[in-house]
Amino acid sequence: MATHDKHIPTLFEWAGGMKVFETLFNKFYDKVLADELLEPVFKHMSTHHRLHVAHFVAEVLGGPKLYSAEEGSHFIMISKHLQKYLTEAHRKRWMELLLQTADELLFPDDPEFRSAFLAYLEWGTRIAVINSKQDEAAEAIDAPMPRWGWGEVGGPYLGNK
Repeated sequence: MATHDKHIPTLFEWAGGMKVFETLFNKFYDKVLADELLEPVFKHMSTHHRLHVAHFVAEVLGGPKLYSAEEGSHFIMISKHLQKYLTEAHRKRWMELLLQTADELLFPDDPEFRSAFLAYLEWGTRIAVINSKQDEAAEAIDAPMPRWGWGEVGGPYLGNK
């Protein structure tokens, strides 16, 4: 049986690299600040928020460790959502605007990439909503950054045995 030496690109690489993620989140947050539902939630975000989120998502999808090395950790990202009281309507609109922006920027639209990309966004935004209703982060301060690839297995049943 032949072995495969071919490099399998990360989702980050497949999407086009850091400039693509920085552009995506910059244009996306322009839409967020013009949106009636989301603007009140994000109007006080720091000037670095767009870049932090771009670096966070890029790292999770296999990009360089800019976020965890220079900007924060998974614990810090979770902590930023505490007591924000996000609703399902907020989550759905955030998703809608981000996917709309990805389409406008001609993000890869092959089913495999979009399935993995959407799966991460669904997972991450649902965790954000859960954490937004908490007073303190339940995650360990040294919890590793999530890593998302072409096919991830996860579930609430993991670690609950």
